[in-house]
Amino acid sequence: MTEVRRPYQLDLPEIEDNLPELVAATFNDLTSQFMLLPRGEGFLAYENFQAGYEQLRRATDGFSAISVDRCWTAAKSNAKSVVVIRTILGVTGPEWQDLAQEETGVSFPNNWARGLDKKVRDNPDYFSTKIGSSEKTVTRTTSLFEAACKSIGEGVVEAPDGLIHRLDKIDTKNGLDSVRYVSQHHVPYAVLLYERYLGRPFASHRDAVSELVGDVMESGIEEHLSMAGVPFRKTKRAERVSGFDQAPDFFIPDELAPAVIIEAKITGDDGTARDKVARIHRLASMRDERERNGGKAFEVVACIDGRGFSVREEDMKQLIMATRGKVFTANTLGDLVSQTKLAEFRTSGGRAS
Repeated sequence: MTEVRRPYQLDLPEIEDNLPELVAATFNDLTSQFMLLPRGEGFLAYENFQAGYEQLRRATDGFSAISVDRCWTAAKSNAKSVVVIRTILGVTGPEWQDLAQEETGVSFPNNWARGLDKKVRDNPDYFSTKIGSSEKTVTRTTSLFEAACKSIGEGVVEAPDGLIHRLDKIDTKNGLDSVRYVSQHHVPYAVLLYERYLGRPFASHRDAVSELVGDVMESGIEEHLSMAGVPFRKTKRAERVSGFDQAPDFFIPDELAPAVIIEAKITGDDGTARDKVARIHRLASMRDERERNGGKAFEVVACIDGRGFSVREEDMKQLIMATRGKVFTANTLGDLVSQTKLAEFRTSGGRAS
């Protein structure tokens, strides 16, 4: 069986002569990544969600009665029950906040309920803390509970033609009777699947960790550089670096005298992928200009993954040529140090930054 050649293993003339083959090899190395999500610090595992649910179920006598006081009883026992109440409503934190403001007239700072959501996910005893028991927090949380109890208790109100009501769900359609029914009986599987279809699996979590998705690749790069003892400077989001219209993700050893520049991206969107290719082209142009002027040029390296990079063959050809073959995926990241100028910075001790 013929061994697959990757672009970073060849010199520039060979890359030019074998470009279609190298594009195909890189496409084959790309993984979709959309089945994997970062957990993030605020991920709420089922057992923790269920613990909050159980406190709410008991505080409401199996959802036979719901009130602000009963919600507080559950929340003080386990603050995660606040997330359960919001999930029964089927709204986001900001939407719940808007509903509460309309129903009670209590004012909220922008995105306050979203912040509360994170705090109760992180700490089941949140309402026993100084901030969680402050007058403002109690007043605003009470407002949320008032709005939730009213909406859950009433169920669906008649919607105008062409519109659907957000509470038109199996567990809220007929008010508290629906909640109680679903909690006491096996929910039909088709109904569960339909509501999952409407809500998209992991939608809220994907939104919460959207900025961390790219960190999967960046963390892998950091690990390989540190293991090899390669010094590097990782830039922050939207950081300004003198001489660069957009700061690359990594400078090796630093931005003052870069020998290697790394751009990293995982994306399932071809538009985002094309933006990254354009950024790498600009870096390649800077490299070429330095070479023409006799300056110290840097090596441009691309670490990419995701189906977004497999959409346009021409873009991949340009990416391979712009980096002179230095294109790596999650599957080939193990070759990153040995197949680039990073090898010149490797030390036996490892763990550099």
